[in-house]
Order: sequence, then C-alpha cells, then structure tokens
Amino acid sequence: MKKKMFLVFLMAVIGIVFMSVGAYKAQAEPIKLTYSIFFPPTHAQAIAAMDFAKEIEKRTNGKVQITAFPGGTLTKAPMVYDGVVKGISDLGNSCFAYTRGRFPVMEVVDLPMGYASGAVATKVANDFAKSANPKELQDVKVLYVHAHGPGLLHTKKPVRTLEDLKGMKIRATGLSAKVVEALGAVPVAMDQGGTYEALQKGVVEGTFGPIEVLKGWKQGEVIKYTTNCPVVGYTTAMFVVMNKDKWNALPDDVKKIIDETAEEWVAVHGKAWDAADEEGRKFTLGLGNEIINLSDEENAKWRKAVEPIINDYASKAPDGKANVAKVRGLIDKCGK
Repeated sequence: MKKKMFLVFLMAVIGIVFMSVGAYKAQAEPIKLTYSIFFPPTHAQAIAAMDFAKEIEKRTNGKVQITAFPGGTLTKAPMVYDGVVKGISDLGNSCFAYTRGRFPVMEVVDLPMGYASGAVATKVANDFAKSANPKELQDVKVLYVHAHGPGLLHTKKPVRTLEDLKGMKIRATGLSAKVVEALGAVPVAMDQGGTYEALQKGVVEGTFGPIEVLKGWKQGEVIKYTTNCPVVGYTTAMFVVMNKDKWNALPDDVKKIIDETAEEWVAVHGKAWDAADEEGRKFTLGLGNEIINLSDEENAKWRKAVEPIINDYASKAPDGKANVAKVRGLIDKCGK
C-alpha cells in the first residue's frame, strides 16, 4: 500500500514538474511579430521605424521580437494597411494617401495648409488622429502617425511662375494630385518607389514631395530644380498600425510598453523628417541643382490657386469644416 501511495505521489510530482517546465517554456517563448515598412532600408524614416522595433524588444527584455521588412518587401506601399488588417504583417507603416478615398477624415491633414516643418506636421497629424479617432481606422490598432515636412516642387526644368508649371506632368500622391491640378499642371499618380525611374525616363517632368526625397530616394540625381513653395506646403500623413487581433492578444504589460514607446516615437520621426530635409537640401545643392525662391507676388498667386482645395474639402468631407479648423488650430499650436 505504501509503495502504491509512493508511486502515486511520485507521478504527481513528475506531473507538476512537467507542467511547470511547460509553463516556463510558454512564458519564455518570445512574442514574434512582423513589421512591413514601405521606406527603403537606408531611408531615415525606415531607420526610425526599425529603431522603434528594437526599442520594443529592449524594453520588454526580449519578450517581444519584431522582424522588420523595409522597402516594401513584405507588402507594397499601397497594400500595407490591408496587409495589416488581413494579418499578412502584424505591423505596418505606409501613407494614407496611397489608397486614395479610403481615409476621408485623415485626408484633411494632407491639405496644402502651409506646414513649416516635419516636426510640426508630425505633431499635427498624430494629435489629429488621436482626437478625431475616425471610424475609418477602427479595423486596426493605431500606434502613431507621422508626416513629412512641406511638400515642394522638384522639376527637370525651372519653374519660377505658375505659367512655367502649366501643362507639365508632375508625379503626385493622394491630395497632392489636387494641388498639382490646381496649380495648372497634370498630376500623375505614383508612389515614391517608382518616381526615380519615371523622372529618369521622362514619364514625368517633376514631382511634389518634401526636399528629403532628393537624397532619401536619390531623386536629386534626376531633377535639376526645386521650387521653394512652402506657402502651399502640403504634407503626407503616414500610419504605424497593428493588426487588431494581435494587439488584443498581447499581455497588458506589453501593451503599456508599446503605447509608451509609440508616444515617444512621434517626436523621433518629426526630428528625423527635419534632419532628412536638411540633408536633402545639402545633397541637391551639392549636385549643382538650383533652389528657386518665389517672389512675394508669386507666393500669393500659388496660395490663392490652392485655396479652393481646402474649401472643397471643408464643404464635402465628413465634418470637413470642423476638421479643417481643428488642423489649422493644431498648426498654430504646434508651430509655437
């Protein structure tokens, strides 16, 4: 009898040990996530995004491991958001504008409001997304939003007046296509990945984008002029989102760490945008390209030309008038 009881006891102990080992292994097994990034791997924003992934791993002591796929290698730029929704990647970073019409509320951020810098545009975009919390973003967990500095005109031939721009084929994205049209040029829809070759082959004669693209995407090699027109400076808001089911499955302590890190990384991206703009400026001038500054009179013409875009959005978009006012208020607040 004693022998039988001993065997039962021994089996119970062994069972507990195995269960403990199994629980330990389950606890020790890291949470592995994938991150699709549309920027090329050497781009300052790709580096900032990959640093975010590394910081999460560091702060969770390796409990979370995020494998980054920059350069659109996992999902191409226009497919990143849907890729996150469908679980092709767990996290994703791309532009709202690459799926035009899908994010009508967030489009307000991209309007030609005259953004002064990447830091201001990023703070405005993130603050607006948090406060508006639009229905269009409810199928993901929004970690944060960032946005580039003022979109400027980069061309193969000089543009010093609106008349010079008339009829030119200009690469644009999302609402910047409306800016191009309002200024009298012909917009050609295209993401940044195809712009270099399009400029090189003459498919387009210019592109609208922050001056950082001249180095970050090497476009300074295939243009000759930049028209400095920040008075119509639009931005392009970019999302960093996570699959909702994956987010909901995370332990609370991990969620807290990711949320806190995401909040900090808004400023990281804003500073990176401004640093990249300065590098782009130096790069293009180093190649012998020219930066054209518009006269006050010409600036006023350009500003007047794009004002109907803002008015049209305010009258037609969901809560358009209120959201335009909100963004203008945030620009004033963040600019200070």
